[in-house]
Amino acid sequence: GASLGVHVEVLDRHDVHRLREFSGLFIRDTTNVEHYTFDFACRAAEAGLVVIDDPQSIMKCTNKIYLNELFARHQVPAPRTMLVHRGNADEVLATLGLPCVLKQPDSAFSLGVFKIETPEALRIALSRLLKKSDLVLAQEWLPTTFDWRVGVLGGKPLFVCQYFMSGEHWQIYHHEPGQGRGIREGDAKTFRIEDAPEIVVKSAAKAANLIGNGFYGVDLKQTAKGVVVIEVNDNPNIDHGVEDVVLKDELYRKIVEDFVWRLDRKRGK
Repeated sequence: GASLGVHVEVLDRHDVHRLREFSGLFIRDTTNVEHYTFDFACRAAEAGLVVIDDPQSIMKCTNKIYLNELFARHQVPAPRTMLVHRGNADEVLATLGLPCVLKQPDSAFSLGVFKIETPEALRIALSRLLKKSDLVLAQEWLPTTFDWRVGVLGGKPLFVCQYFMSGEHWQIYHHEPGQGRGIREGDAKTFRIEDAPEIVVKSAAKAANLIGNGFYGVDLKQTAKGVVVIEVNDNPNIDHGVEDVVLKDELYRKIVEDFVWRLDRKRGK
């Protein structure tokens, strides 16, 4: 920020009253409509700040049912998906087969996502999930050793990574059972955008642009049947030594430059 003439300061969850001191807000914490970050985003937007993640992006990206309907409407390739409710819960097995994946509508970071391998496990899981929500997403099982993640900022790809599944687990994040066991995470590999498969980058940009022009992390799987988009995340990771391996400090400069560009637009420059 300093190298571009921009003062950057870190706020915490108790500093919402200070938002009007600033011109922009860059949220770097887990987002959800019931999380303090959504309150920050809404207040910042109302005060006229440039906000990433903006409230609309948070609402859209944290609702997997909305994303599924959006992809279908705009013909974005995605896994075969079924919206499950109490009236059609007994049709999941015949429609998707086993194994399949069940997702809570607001699941994130591999939480609220379940691999189902037996009819009995399907019955129990659906019964439990439908007590929390009127709708559950069921998707076909697409096993891969890694997921693609494309970071998209302002409609343009910023970074491309492969996130590998956690050892002996089917997800990138393995939330180990038991108190204090922690989270195991798979390895990652970052690519120059021009070295990643073109279909992956183009599919990610198309999906992200359906949400808005903010900062998104698009997850995709490359299967024998082609590339499918799993979801679009607001607030994607930018971890030192992972997403910034290729661009290094240039990645952060690009983000600050994007804020400057947005601020200039708001001021009519």
